[in-house]
Amino acid sequence: MAHLPLDGKTALVTGGAKRIGRRIALSLAGAGADVAITYRTSRLDALETAAQIQGLGRRAIAVECNVRSEASVRAAIQRVVVVFGRLDVLVNNAAVFEEAPLERITLEAWDNVFETNARGPFLVTREALTHLRAVEGTIVNIGSLGGMRAWAGHAHYCGSKAALHMLTQAMAKAFAPQINVNCVAPGWIELEDQDQDAAERLAARTPMRRNGNPDEVAQAVLFFATGPRFVTGQILAVDGGLGLI
Repeated sequence: MAHLPLDGKTALVTGGAKRIGRRIALSLAGAGADVAITYRTSRLDALETAAQIQGLGRRAIAVECNVRSEASVRAAIQRVVVVFGRLDVLVNNAAVFEEAPLERITLEAWDNVFETNARGPFLVTREALTHLRAVEGTIVNIGSLGGMRAWAGHAHYCGSKAALHMLTQAMAKAFAPQINVNCVAPGWIELEDQDQDAAERLAARTPMRRNGNPDEVAQAVLFFATGPRFVTGQILAVDGGLGLI
């Protein structure tokens, strides 16, 4: 049987129950990793994803976790290490996406987005750091084209992802040489229950003349998880060239 690049390793994908997180988890499992995923409310989706990972011949667990809570994050990391004995790849994927006119964003909405999208990756990484250092592991943060380009109707989301991009680069400097840290920044990715008119407008503007799909984001994550360790501190836009417009 061919050697798989993540054989014998363990990956953790926050927010891995569905959508892009699910595709990332499955791609890591396909590369040979045992995979833990976290969820906050999507328990049934998480159990289904874990079953799909097990169907690929890999071990999997689904752990309830609120990435905004220090205690919840600490307990989740401990559970992963107890079950698998190690942690090699951390994917900070859990996030919220909201739209609102800037002048109407409430303080509660602002804090909710930043606490999930920026504080969450910080907390998860901090709690996982000792285990990642022990195996010279890898961190992949999931940013956004919105962290590189200003979207007037998503100021709190854009601000939180820009913070995550800067955090990625700070982590890359702080945790080297034991850990390499990179970021995947998707553009418009086709998902269920989206505004189809908006999707068509963006596809028409995108140089590749289409929107992305979750598998393409997962492939970018897999590159960072299995590629050259000399690559660190990078923010890779997976946007079909939309950011060039």
